[in-house]
Amino acid sequence: MTVRGDFKEPARPRPDLVIGREELFAAAREQLSGGGSLLVHGPAGIGKSTVLRALAAESAESAHTVLRCSATESESHLPFLALTDLLGLVVDTVSDRLPAPQRTALESALTGRGESTLQRDGLALRLAVLSVLRALAARGPVLIVADDLQWLDPASAELLGFAARRLGEMPVRMLCAVRTDTDPQGQQHDPFLRASPPNTLAVRLNPLSRAQTAELLGHRGHTGLSRSTVRDIHRTSGGNPLFALELGRALAESPTRPSPGDSLPVPTSLRALVLSRLEMLSAEARRTLLVASAGARPTVALLHAAGRKDAEAETAHAASLGLLATERETPGIRFAHPLISAALYAEASAAERRAAHVALSTAASDPIERARHLALATTGTDPQVAARLGEAAAAARDRGAPSVAAGLGLLAARHTPVDAEPGPDERRLQAAEDALTAGESDLARDIARDALRRVTTPADRVRAWMVVIDAAGQAMAEVDAVFPQALADAGDDPRLLALVRYQLAWRALLVEGEMTKGREEAAIAARLAARAGDRPTELLALGFQAQMETLMGHPGAPATIQRALREPQDPRVACDHNGAGAVRFRWLIMGDQLAEARTTITALLREVRRRGMVESELHFLRGLAETELRSGHCGRALDLARESLRLARDTGIGEAATAMFTSLAEAAGGDVDRALTLAREAVDRAEEDGDLVYLSRALGALGHAQLVAGDSVAVVRSLRRVRELEERLGITDPARGRWHGDLAEALVRIGEPVEAQDVIDATRARALRLGRESVLAVLDRAEALVRAARGEHGAAVRQLTAAQDRLGKLGYGLEEARAAYALAGVGTHRPGPTSYDEATRLFRRCRALPWLRQVERATATATATGPTQAAPAPAALDSLAATERQVAALVMEGATNREIAARLFISVKTVEATLTRVYRKLGIRSRVDIVRLAARRRNG
Repeated sequence: MTVRGDFKEPARPRPDLVIGREELFAAAREQLSGGGSLLVHGPAGIGKSTVLRALAAESAESAHTVLRCSATESESHLPFLALTDLLGLVVDTVSDRLPAPQRTALESALTGRGESTLQRDGLALRLAVLSVLRALAARGPVLIVADDLQWLDPASAELLGFAARRLGEMPVRMLCAVRTDTDPQGQQHDPFLRASPPNTLAVRLNPLSRAQTAELLGHRGHTGLSRSTVRDIHRTSGGNPLFALELGRALAESPTRPSPGDSLPVPTSLRALVLSRLEMLSAEARRTLLVASAGARPTVALLHAAGRKDAEAETAHAASLGLLATERETPGIRFAHPLISAALYAEASAAERRAAHVALSTAASDPIERARHLALATTGTDPQVAARLGEAAAAARDRGAPSVAAGLGLLAARHTPVDAEPGPDERRLQAAEDALTAGESDLARDIARDALRRVTTPADRVRAWMVVIDAAGQAMAEVDAVFPQALADAGDDPRLLALVRYQLAWRALLVEGEMTKGREEAAIAARLAARAGDRPTELLALGFQAQMETLMGHPGAPATIQRALREPQDPRVACDHNGAGAVRFRWLIMGDQLAEARTTITALLREVRRRGMVESELHFLRGLAETELRSGHCGRALDLARESLRLARDTGIGEAATAMFTSLAEAAGGDVDRALTLAREAVDRAEEDGDLVYLSRALGALGHAQLVAGDSVAVVRSLRRVRELEERLGITDPARGRWHGDLAEALVRIGEPVEAQDVIDATRARALRLGRESVLAVLDRAEALVRAARGEHGAAVRQLTAAQDRLGKLGYGLEEARAAYALAGVGTHRPGPTSYDEATRLFRRCRALPWLRQVERATATATATGPTQAAPAPAALDSLAATERQVAALVMEGATNREIAARLFISVKTVEATLTRVYRKLGIRSRVDIVRLAARRRNG
């Protein structure tokens, strides 16, 4: 905590006056000097802003450009305000370097003129912010100082996070602070950390110790305090520097000192302490500060427009008292601490607060803000106010800000008369649906549950039940008791029944694991919706039916997809993650049409981002990542998967599914250990939710990660479970999970070629029926390994060569590279160090780092072994399978089981099992006998 008078904030605070933060400053300086970024977090009053300003003062000296923003709670609902703070004064200096679409998008966002850029092209705006930072960084180091990230408006936070994740090696550092709760074990800063540059260090500011509190009080001039008094101050403040200083101030201003054992002469809350200093202000100045506290973006100009004619002098006096911060960089008015603003507003009378809002309802420039103030200035119900709030909510929804729309909708409901049309409950339910769109599932559920206590009409009740069910996400079993109530409320109304039967289709899949039943429920829902003329619900039901038929390999799937794609279409359903567009994407990617799948999913992702549909955005990010992964663009797929995982963590939506897919991307282009961790997390979450559909996918991802890690026994264990689950669920299309080739390959590695061939034969029959060309090529690759294990090397080489060619023509880059890798391993009895060149080239093209590491190890083994190391053993050795011969040859070299496992990329248990089979086939008992057989062969 910087030691200074009251809440004053000197322009250049001295770090040496920050008490009890020595270790933090040392770590922060090292981080920032190395080009990294810093995120400071902790509860209100803990000293985050003080530390931030001190570090910024130091770091600004080495920066060419310093960008600053500091949000407040009251402005967090207005899109792009923080972005204006950051870039408003510098964008003109680099705007000529931006492409025209980006320049137009950014200008619209910063000025508020023209059509919303999020509505037109959210991608252009994201790229514009990134382009501005790149242009500024080209001139010299950039320092971004952002305080109170928790109050950043969502639009600015998204844009800043988008850019931060893509800064790469640019000389841009971020120095940020965010308020979190008082729990030192809390992880509330995680979302902000995930939206920061990858090289960001998160530092929590902890409470001061008693000794540090005493030092702080002494530096502040509160000397001569007894130990017991300091102890009481420390205890009462909880080590919070701001609270401690205010308690010390109150003690110093008290006419009498407390006797030992007496309680401290302080009010019961910090709010009262803050408000006591307002007595030095005139009544008019206090009213001016009240208007500032009520405003979302207080400036002197806004205060003038609100009728505060002496705003300059009054705010200057407040700043001299430490109530307001001195802002030299921006014209805004900022309270020295948010608690001051909150206390001012809370302590004002209801009439005073209404007067402030009345003034701001005409002074504010943004129509959304004007509507908000009008609502807060109005008591009771008022249909005109409610209508304006409804219009503001619609405008926010169109801007792609559904969270703002939800808040405005709740205000509108408060002012809507009971007999109005739309009524208050209808507005609340719309707010709940907006909250769902924004990914705020808990808020949506709470609004809907509250509405259910009042609404009586069947339509409203079913609508509320649908929100409750949707808010449960994949954990639908948690709301199982809702379905009978929803059915009872729906009665025999076909429109309402269609809504419930659609959700029952999801329940059949997620809770019961009954794909056939889910398909039947969806078909019923589609028919009911068509009878009721409810096209959106009909489209969703047809989309679900098509998904089930696709996974089941049902012959009616193409026709159902065509029905779902017919006009008329509902714009929102068309881009929903359960709509026909998403189903078409799934059909394309399962049918090997990767280029068209990419075009489709990219358009869907762009549209849902424009609309602020968070859950759909998450699904489509995963879909685009999957397309890139299939295409062999492992680096791009990994970036997208990690972005989707950050979004899932931020919102709590679809974490199991996203962890599952990110595991696949990590295994292909990132870190295998991370892949294993994420896959196990996905398995655990799916099992907790009772979600058998995603459990099978999660186990498939786990098996794949285990394959890349070289643990073939574990692969077989995981993928056998997948096979059992899919048979139970009725999933027959092998293009859904694509685990079959991995299972066959692992079975070969552990010496089970017969079972491997059985898996290949069964899967091939289904793939041939459905025309899954890439699956067939992967099965050929696996079958070649079976043939090699049987000693049919010529046939194995021919089959692998053909499989590699087919996979390359289909555009499956990573699978093509894996075929080249397998070919290098079985193409000759004496592989030399250059035999892996083609696999290396292809894996490098894919940026498949884990696979490249496998090739490097295999090349090293081939080099060390050399052509003379494959010396033939006695005739009995020729009867061994390929893996058995490899293990036997390494035993001859004197390798331990662990060394053999590492060189062949299998587990130690697999080595032991293989040796047992070798002993049995050769009629020997130990490793020594293998060596003796080889010696006899060499001798004669």
